Amino acid sequence: MLRPRTLFYILALLFSSPASTHPSQPLPSLPISTNTQPKVILDNDWNPTAFIAFLLPLYYNHAVLGLASDTANSWALQTGLHALASLEIASLSSCIPVYKGSDYPLLQTAHTFQTYEVLHGKLPWKGVFAKENATNEQLGNDPTSGDPRRVVKEAFTTKEHYGFPNGSFAEGSAAEFLVRAVRENPGQVRIFSGGSLTNIALAVRLDADFAKNTAGLWIMGGYVDRFLEQAVGDVLRADLVSDINFVVDPEATKIVLTADFPNITLVANSANGVIPDQAFLDELVAVNDNPLSRLVRANQPTYLPFWDETAAAVMVDREGVVLDEVEVYVDIDTSYHSPFYGYIRPYQAALMPPGLRKVKYINKVNDTKVAEMIKTVVQFPPRDCSELGVGGGV
Repeated sequence: MLRPRTLFYILALLFSSPASTHPSQPLPSLPISTNTQPKVILDNDWNPTAFIAFLLPLYYNHAVLGLASDTANSWALQTGLHALASLEIASLSSCIPVYKGSDYPLLQTAHTFQTYEVLHGKLPWKGVFAKENATNEQLGNDPTSGDPRRVVKEAFTTKEHYGFPNGSFAEGSAAEFLVRAVRENPGQVRIFSGGSLTNIALAVRLDADFAKNTAGLWIMGGYVDRFLEQAVGDVLRADLVSDINFVVDPEATKIVLTADFPNITLVANSANGVIPDQAFLDELVAVNDNPLSRLVRANQPTYLPFWDETAAAVMVDREGVVLDEVEVYVDIDTSYHSPFYGYIRPYQAALMPPGLRKVKYINKVNDTKVAEMIKTVVQFPPRDCSELGVGGGV
């Protein structure tokens, strides 16, 4: 339950200037920051509109200790720069640090990924391991394959209401940050993964107590059947069940899903339900024209679901969002010569091989509720770090 900040908004309205761009109607209450609020680290392959995933925990009374970038849809350097740019636009750079993740997955490379496609067929979405395409990059697409250290500035400068960040990464790697944050806050830090699990696997290997000392792990990923197609309107979309977050680093996924986290939640097929149309995006700005609502309206695709945002919604309001879930044992196929390389295998307890652990698998969410949550946090984000009450540095 959120606690209102009625006094804050009364004072804000009293002292706001007539030229203020904020709407005149009453604003939804933001949570009050306290020392007992949940703490979270969000690890993601960030892009120009992925910031909604960290707005959700901020609104729902979480202290965001930091953001980590990973390699999944693009290289960790590029996705980390997106995180920095988003924080600058949101005026949150001074209280939420960004840590760059591992450039490469544990074993997977562009060569092995592309060879795998020759052996087992094309994947509908290739993420970072799509073949390098300079023309696409010049048009504003993030880099794929090639050198993980190269930066494509066009992915920032060609987007409306966006721009290349001025800030820099926090010192240390994402995996080191994860370990340090959990050591300093044992039992308190939630881990959210919206991209590959490389950084989290490295943290598990760096510190044998890391996983068990977290407050749990929430993952966007774990599609049950890669061969299914999902209908969106009259179009069958195979890429809606393409599990690039796991396929880009199957070995890291196996390490993480067999680690001793207090609980693990997988949000996969159930995250396909909220796909914005233009009316949805227009409403964001119509209700409150702010830098983030303008950014989402200009750059959010109307053909892709709010995947990471749905997983974040499950994390911050499970009771209000989840309609059906099941507990199962899961394994990850790490055989390179298998057509299921990188995909999960769910088991009943009676049939599972040794060494697996139980996870919570979300079968269905309240899409209407998730859509309203997304609208609210984009329409009424925190205006700056002063509204959060605590800094995120560890």
